[in-house]
Amino acid sequence: MMITPTWQAASNIGALSTTRIGGLSSAPYASFNLGLHVGDDEQTVLANRERLATHLPAKPIWLNQVHSSDVVIVDEAFDKAHLSDADALYTRLALQPLAIMTADCLPILLSSGCGQEIAAIHGGWRGLNSGIIANTLAQFTTPLDKVIAWLGPAIGADKFEVGAEVKSAFCQQSAEHLHAFQAIESGKYLADIYMIARSQLKQFGVTHISGGEYCTVTQQEQFFSYRRDGRTGRMATLIWR
Repeated sequence: MMITPTWQAASNIGALSTTRIGGLSSAPYASFNLGLHVGDDEQTVLANRERLATHLPAKPIWLNQVHSSDVVIVDEAFDKAHLSDADALYTRLALQPLAIMTADCLPILLSSGCGQEIAAIHGGWRGLNSGIIANTLAQFTTPLDKVIAWLGPAIGADKFEVGAEVKSAFCQQSAEHLHAFQAIESGKYLADIYMIARSQLKQFGVTHISGGEYCTVTQQEQFFSYRRDGRTGRMATLIWR
């Protein structure tokens, strides 16, 4: 089962987000696990990736995601055999899917209005706090008010419990982030990662923002969740032009 983003992307843009449904992996990775780094059988994961490939125009570029603010530029000189340590991908190449893996963190897809520039972001709270959105948008030559964004499946606002240090880090960055935190007990807050991402995108002029209606924690039948299960699989969110 695949999720197709509901956004006003140009007609040449392809995008999808996988669920946990429709693969070959056994519990606790059942069944469409795409992560090679989580302890699942390697050949089974590769078979799942082959199933994913039937929906794509070419093999995707994957990352070794490290909760950084680093962006990889995928151009004609890019070495597709190299697994980069980074948390976002940007390209102008045609027919080259960009892939981000998640299991609670926020996948963000970006496209220029004309569909010539695209990006995929792994939006964990550390990356969002250290500038992964800003660094990715900096790669676009299109005016940012012409860039559109889609927020894929992530942990919901009523399940993302964080400490005071996380709230403080975001609120020091922008007073707007105060609205994304709800106190639940002494030193503990619920954080709305969707609201944080929307606020940051709007700060840079991106106002055409869709998505953000899922919760990976509560929608157990549909999504993997590291926060809920610990040992679990990974979904992928991809974009290509």
